[in-house]
Amino acid sequence: MKGLLVSGFAAIGIGTGAMLTLHAEAGLDPLHSVISEYAFQESGWLLPASLTLFAVGSALIAEAMRRTGVNRWVVGLLLAWGASMFLIGAFPTDPPGLPLSLSGGIHRYAAFAAFLVMPVAGLLLVKARIRYAKAMKILCALALGALVLVVIPYVVRMFGIPLTNDDIPAGLTQRAVVVTELGVLALAGLSMLRHSLVGRPAVRQA
Repeated sequence: MKGLLVSGFAAIGIGTGAMLTLHAEAGLDPLHSVISEYAFQESGWLLPASLTLFAVGSALIAEAMRRTGVNRWVVGLLLAWGASMFLIGAFPTDPPGLPLSLSGGIHRYAAFAAFLVMPVAGLLLVKARIRYAKAMKILCALALGALVLVVIPYVVRMFGIPLTNDDIPAGLTQRAVVVTELGVLALAGLSMLRHSLVGRPAVRQA
């Protein structure tokens, strides 16, 4: 189990490094530019590489949790998050100004799925009273709050109100979701690494 967790953290760490490198080299405005736009930069290949590493890290941590008897819903949600991360990287969004394509649609809804399932997994772990539950609860609340801010502009546009990312801090809110959810994943892994589940019967599979 320890090997799975260490490998998972390594994948997440390398993925984070790739993402930071992409941001540094692209030179876009992180306040308004969403992460998907970085795919169109010269170093854009780092985006799917980073997301794939996040997916691998999540799968490894999920497997470690499965082996310790953690609730199967938590394991499934972590795997769903990883699968969504992979789809986000495999199906790039559309360039600005173009109508929504199949690839862009998969990208968009996979991102929404990923943003939603990780806080749910985290709250299930909080309910099970794992180590770092208090910090995880805070991160889940921040992730859900940021997700609401991400969704609001899409709802506004559905009513025909023109709103561009330059009018709102779209990049900031999206990054807040990603950072907090990576934090939830990291705490989940750390709780297993310490192997110290307080309410262990509550997280065992039925």
